[in-house]
Amino acid sequence: MEKKAGENRKCQIRNGQIFQEEGSFIPGTLYMLGERIVSEEEYRQADGMEDIADADGGYVIPGLTDIHFHGCMGSDCCDGTEEAFRVMAEYELSQGVTSITPATMTMSEEVLTQIGRIAKDFFCKNGSDFCGIYMEGPFISVAKKGAQNEKYIHRADAEMFHRIQDAAGGKIRTVVVAPETEGALEFIRELQGEVNISLAHTTADYETAKEAFACGASQMTHLYNAMPPFTHRAPGPIGAAADDAHCMAELICDGIHVHPAVVRTTFKIFGDDRIILISDSMRAAGMEDGEYDLGGQKVIVKGNLAVLEDGTIAGSVTNLMDCVRTAVRNMGIPLASAVKAAAVNPVRAIGMLDDYGTLTPGKYANVVILDRELSLKQVYHRGKAGI
Repeated sequence: MEKKAGENRKCQIRNGQIFQEEGSFIPGTLYMLGERIVSEEEYRQADGMEDIADADGGYVIPGLTDIHFHGCMGSDCCDGTEEAFRVMAEYELSQGVTSITPATMTMSEEVLTQIGRIAKDFFCKNGSDFCGIYMEGPFISVAKKGAQNEKYIHRADAEMFHRIQDAAGGKIRTVVVAPETEGALEFIRELQGEVNISLAHTTADYETAKEAFACGASQMTHLYNAMPPFTHRAPGPIGAAADDAHCMAELICDGIHVHPAVVRTTFKIFGDDRIILISDSMRAAGMEDGEYDLGGQKVIVKGNLAVLEDGTIAGSVTNLMDCVRTAVRNMGIPLASAVKAAAVNPVRAIGMLDDYGTLTPGKYANVVILDRELSLKQVYHRGKAGI
């Protein structure tokens, strides 16, 4: 049998705190053979050149997966070009985010179809694994549009979704919908099991959101943002999500979108197996302060804050690895819980846990070494050292 390039590349990472899938760390050694993580026995039996890396007591974690971000380094998913996708993939990999599903905005069907065409066959040799598209809009509420462009908001339309999905070759992994809008519950019923469905940009009350979960929705997009608040007499969609054991909830831990106390409380309510950390970053991530574009609207960026001209928060400018650091250093979330929410849960939500998300033998060798202060020490992409 002909051997593939890199098949005999062997590497072991010693002296590290190895992340465990259930959300803990144990001291040990991680073994990689070619593109995959392997058992010690399989590693010992294989021939090939061997590299040995010393984690020096640091943390060995799975590469993170950002299933909801719009852009970085001046590029955006809605640019709809291979070059934009390449820039995003290369930057994310450099930050330890080894797999991605970039997010669209509320745009016209024509623009979304073009993005789908690029997504269909996109591959970046030197960037994060491209796992698909996160379709945020246009099936949302005008009243809770946030930074989305009202001009392109559309009633929930399964036929429209299927046209875009066909152009994307099935690469749309998540689609968002406001369940109280016209045709939304029928949309959810028709698409459940076909794509991950997340509630977003919604005015839904508790009962409506609960019905949406019963119909097949299974996720909440950027919890707390662009939705009714959770109160003691009107728990709204947040309360419905908490009550549904199968619902996962996204959190943006950039220090801007959600207060640290709320992040801690949310982890207590949902548990670290139901929270997905996302960056929701826009094209200004990794760039200097200034004026940028998001979905055709001007965004002003200063520090960690990105806003529209009217002051509406417009996504983040923080990558997912920095969100993990913020959650741990500033919000009191245990590192193992933060890694679980940024590596394991995202790929479980999009149905790709067979290849990604943990350090289990058989998974792709997408591995990150962090030092004891959580600084990036090394990134391995499919077994190959990147930095």
